[in-house]
Amino acid sequence: MLRVTVWNENKHEQEYEGIRKVYPKGIHGCIAEFLGKEEGFTVHTATFFEPEHGLTEEVLQNTDVLILWSHALQEEFSDEVAERVRRHVLSGMGLVALHSAHYSKIMKKLLGTTMSLKWRHGDREKLWCILPTHPIAAGVPEMIELPEEEMYGEFFDIPKPDDVIFTGWFSGGEVFRSGCTFTRGLGKIFYFQPGHEEYPIYYHPDIQKIITNGVRFCTPVLERKLPDCVEC
Repeated sequence: MLRVTVWNENKHEQEYEGIRKVYPKGIHGCIAEFLGKEEGFTVHTATFFEPEHGLTEEVLQNTDVLILWSHALQEEFSDEVAERVRRHVLSGMGLVALHSAHYSKIMKKLLGTTMSLKWRHGDREKLWCILPTHPIAAGVPEMIELPEEEMYGEFFDIPKPDDVIFTGWFSGGEVFRSGCTFTRGLGKIFYFQPGHEEYPIYYHPDIQKIITNGVRFCTPVLERKLPDCVEC
């Protein structure tokens, strides 16, 4: 079985009625629901307000791929837990970072840059698949139109990706590297831009397909072994 942990702050859904109406089970609940329908997947959820943010050593030892959604609590996230996740990625655990999780301590630790970008609320996005031969693009149309999404624009301060699979075009003219892969240690990372909390992005079947493909792509292929040195 492919063991997936879906992590979400679960802050916006608790504080804002409009967001709670979009995701009554939380963003994590929505993602876990469609992934749970996949044959061979076993899905667990965790949120910020659980002890150790729900990402204990035991949970991570039993996770093949971690899906991460974060936004409002980036700085409040535990340095210790962020380092724990980083070490597990280096050992081979896959990581799918969604939307504003680019700015998480975990992604900054793994990729080593500021992860900064331009952004603007309330835009229309055309998500173009520019690498259709990539496994994450399997079964995905050439273009996905999202009537409402938060604009993310260049310059996106990331290291050179292994692959750029999707490029977002926004109605204001901005473009963005919306779907990128990286390798750190033995772990595969997939960053995917769509998913602002105010919009029902994660109910879109093509977006679900991309995330599901991303999970399969990031699945460990070697036996995991944690690095001995926390500084490595």
